[in-house]
Formats: sequence, structure tokens, C-alpha cells
Amino acid sequence: MNKDLTNTPMQERFQHLYAVISGERFLKKRGLGNEIPFFICPFKPEEAVEMARCRRQLVNRLGQAGVQALEIDLYDLSTELLKKRNIRDRVMEMESSVSKDQLMELLQGVLDPETHLIPAIAAELADAAFDVLFLSGVGEVFPYIRSHNVLNNLQSTAKEKPTVMFFPGVYTHSLESGASLDLFGRLRDDKYYRAFNIFHCEA
Repeated sequence: MNKDLTNTPMQERFQHLYAVISGERFLKKRGLGNEIPFFICPFKPEEAVEMARCRRQLVNRLGQAGVQALEIDLYDLSTELLKKRNIRDRVMEMESSVSKDQLMELLQGVLDPETHLIPAIAAELADAAFDVLFLSGVGEVFPYIRSHNVLNNLQSTAKEKPTVMFFPGVYTHSLESGASLDLFGRLRDDKYYRAFNIFHCEA
């Protein structure tokens, strides 16, 4: 598909997402050339509320068609991890008295994708029956958790079913410049090349 759907009305994007995700080609992971079934759904940061509504409608509509979407919000999951380790309140108390760098170092340790976040996602996947995984909350957990770190560490855990990451920014993928997840359309340092732009996928 040559048309860039990221600039079309949300309803048109919803129709495309539904058509792709509910299709057998997507669900059976066909045409991926042995690549991991990871897909990026980029959107403009200012469309976050609209995209969240679109995502909820998508989960409902897919469910009516017999396709179960499991949604994991990285922000909610991170909050749960902090609660489980009894450090959420401590982090909130420390916020006003420590530097941003110290706070970031603490949170990056506690929410490290490889040792903490991905095992928590793996536990949710093991307990659920689903056909597609939706990952959201990417912007809310920045800079403590970086999207490319999540995807890199998720490769061994979530390769059985397709995964769609809803990404507030731009996903560029070209032979000339490689691939880049540009969060909020500005931060260009997240290199990840193994995902497909879902707006470039055919239904």
C-alpha cells in the first residue's frame, strides 16, 4: 500500500487496522519472510486521546469478529511493578528531593525490560487466550523505558502471536537511513528495524 495512512482521518485508519488485524494473512503471520510478527502503529502525539478511543473500538470490533486482542499498557504495568515491590510510594516521595538523573536511574533499574518488564509481560501472555497483542503507554513511560528496548527484549517472548505497538511518533524504515522509532516525532535515537509499519500492510 503506497498511500500514507498516518495523515488520513482516524476513521479511515481504524478501517485499515481492523481489515488488516482481522485478516488471516495477519493472524497466520504470512508474508513476513521469517521476521518476527511485530508491527508499529504510529500516530501523532497530539492524537493520543483519539487513538486511545480508536484502540478501544478496535478491541471491541475485533472481539465481535472472534479475534481476541490482549492489551498491555506499559504505564499501568510499570505502576503495578512498582506497587508489587512496595516502592511506588517511596519513588513518589523521593521525586521532589532527588535529581531527575537519580530518579531516572532508579526507575530504569526497577523497570528494566530484560529483568523485570518482559517477565511481567510474559506472565500476562501465559495467563491469557489471545490472537493479537496490543502494546500501549509508550509515551507515558518515556524516558524510563524505551520502546526499542521493549521490542528487542520481547522478541523471544512474544513471537507466537502478532504484536502491535501503538507509537506516538514516526516510524521510518528505509534502506538508506535504516530504521528509527522517532518518539513524539523528535527523538531519533531508538534504532529498531525488525518491525513492520502496520499502515504499509495489506489486508
